[in-house]
Amino acid sequence: REAGHHLYQPQASQAPRQPGTMAEASHAPLSGAIVKGLNDKMYDKRKNAALEVENLVKLLAKADDTQKIVQLTGVLRKEFVFSTNANARKGGLIGLAATAIALGQHFPNIASYLPDLVPPVLQCFNDPDSRVRYYACESLYNITKVVRSDILVFFNRVFDALCKLAADSEPSVKNGAELLDRLVKDVVTESTSFDIDKFIPLLSERIYAVNPHVRQFLVSWVTVLDSVPCIMLLDYLPNFLNGMYKILSDPNKEIRRMCESALSEFMREIKERPTDAVDFAAMVSILVAYCQSDDLLTKYTAVAWINDFIALAKRKMLPFTAELVRGILPLLAFEVDAKLRELAIMTNQSLMKLINEADDKVDPSVSEAAFNIAATLQVLTIQLLNESVSTRLASLRWFLMLHVKTPEKIFQHIDIFVPALLKTLSDPVDKVVLLDLEVLAEVSSTGEQSSEAVREQAQAFFRKFMLDLMSLFSTDRELLEKRGSFIIRQLSTLLSPESIYRELAGILLQEDDLEFASLMVQNLNLILLTSTELFELRQRLKKMDTPETRSVFCVLYRSWAHSPVATFSLCLLAQVYDHACDLLQKFSELEITVPFLIEIDKLIQLLESPIFTFLRLQLLEPQRHAYLVKALYGLLMLLPQSSAYFTLHSRLDCVPPIIHALSQLDGAQKYNKQQQKGNIGADIKFPDLLKHFDHVQQLHADAATRSIAARADIMDAL
Repeated sequence: REAGHHLYQPQASQAPRQPGTMAEASHAPLSGAIVKGLNDKMYDKRKNAALEVENLVKLLAKADDTQKIVQLTGVLRKEFVFSTNANARKGGLIGLAATAIALGQHFPNIASYLPDLVPPVLQCFNDPDSRVRYYACESLYNITKVVRSDILVFFNRVFDALCKLAADSEPSVKNGAELLDRLVKDVVTESTSFDIDKFIPLLSERIYAVNPHVRQFLVSWVTVLDSVPCIMLLDYLPNFLNGMYKILSDPNKEIRRMCESALSEFMREIKERPTDAVDFAAMVSILVAYCQSDDLLTKYTAVAWINDFIALAKRKMLPFTAELVRGILPLLAFEVDAKLRELAIMTNQSLMKLINEADDKVDPSVSEAAFNIAATLQVLTIQLLNESVSTRLASLRWFLMLHVKTPEKIFQHIDIFVPALLKTLSDPVDKVVLLDLEVLAEVSSTGEQSSEAVREQAQAFFRKFMLDLMSLFSTDRELLEKRGSFIIRQLSTLLSPESIYRELAGILLQEDDLEFASLMVQNLNLILLTSTELFELRQRLKKMDTPETRSVFCVLYRSWAHSPVATFSLCLLAQVYDHACDLLQKFSELEITVPFLIEIDKLIQLLESPIFTFLRLQLLEPQRHAYLVKALYGLLMLLPQSSAYFTLHSRLDCVPPIIHALSQLDGAQKYNKQQQKGNIGADIKFPDLLKHFDHVQQLHADAATRSIAARADIMDAL
């Protein structure tokens, strides 16, 4: 537009020029002067020609000559708007606007002419000449000003054209488009017949624009439409919410502010509506996706919406638990923004509170509103691999909560998450391992109010858990070395130590890998003898005063037979010193290796520890504990003269001479037999245990022989 010119304004006071012989046949009913004026390169001449067109249309309208009006609009389209000459296109545009102005003043049914007037103008919005694009804006502005709500028939096409012009590189075009945009918004605002259903698909498509000017244009329209009382835009929010969140992360602060304001208004409306009137389901997936956005504002807004959804919809959000967990848990350790982290923690807690014991009975395949525990467990299992410690801990707390509230469903899907829980035992963070063990222990145990079915499932899981744990130790020796003792001790605080040791001993009894069985027995024995967590079990084994305790001793003995020194120490703990002496006699038949001597060395150090204080005090009564003296002297005889030898020798120097002690063996034997009658009785058949010990040690000897032969074959092959 030339400087100083304004939008075309009609001048009704100018006298019309009568059409006649001057009009050329191809441009009728336009006169030659009008045609020439519309083609002129000067804006003023085109404007004057447009005034002539306006006056001509007024005459035709008064004469009700619709045929010539249609003919005139056809000439303006074909000969001018569609012309290859830019000035002609400009003239055609201003001529169409003049036609609309005249019809609006003198023809009540102007809407019937809009299909001839509006589409040609819209076509020029894409014209390569920026001046033509500007005049197209001016022309449509004048047409819209006349027809008002009738223009809404073409709203989608007008909106699409304005959307493209918002990104126009020419400032004058953008200014013209903005004027037109404001007018169209006014028309929509005052209209009661706006077709929102027809518009939403276009908005849903255009909302993904990346140009900042287009984004600003789109958000402004969303805001305007949402403000119109008769347009229920909130009903269609799921269709364009995803695009709104994309716009929210725009680097332009003004655009972000506009979008944030629009979203805040939508949330206000959601809170005022009945929950049944809000389509939460359609929006949850969108919000979850933006919880992981790189933009802080977008991330925070998404979490805030989820938190509000949970507060508003409450248990209606249960079907989306898996999705929500996937979105929220990774944010629990968000270090960049403490406010977001606290919001995520609060949202996670609110979601956990939605689940109750009733969810243990509802089948998600029957009810869409049911809590889908299988999907949730799968998400939680994946979150156990998250690099964030807080996220891993939160996942484990979810497992604990789900087992407490929905135990039956947990057991139905136990294969989903147990392998991951076992793998988590290798986690480098102690807090994670502790909570992981708590989860495994919780699933392995039952409460007093648990059903019979849950009890049976828990017992079955406990056996499988112990078997899996032993298998894990067997395949991951590093875990056994670094965390084995820690894991067994912590489990002993959460579950019955006796049950754990019984189950592990039974598994080791069937273990084919004899080397691992021996190593595992040594570890379990050291834990039994030294850890505070197993104090009660040690005390019971010392007394051996109940059939149950004697049964535990026999179970342990049969597995402890994989390690001679561990078996010997178990006998010392249980105070069956005469059998310990019998074992020492068997040691003479074994191959005395360096590992064997190291084990004896460790045992002697243990004998000097507080654990065996009772044993050292018994040395003060050699007449009653002569077999103890003999066993310790026998142990001394097995050792080379090392530091362990001198340690034990120094201890034995504190008791009466061995000859005196051994002279008491007959009395001690009688005393032991009396003790056995009173306490042990027939519960423990020591000869059978000794035979079992021989059998297990023979298995180890045969395995060692085969190993040596295999290595020899390999060397020969090389």
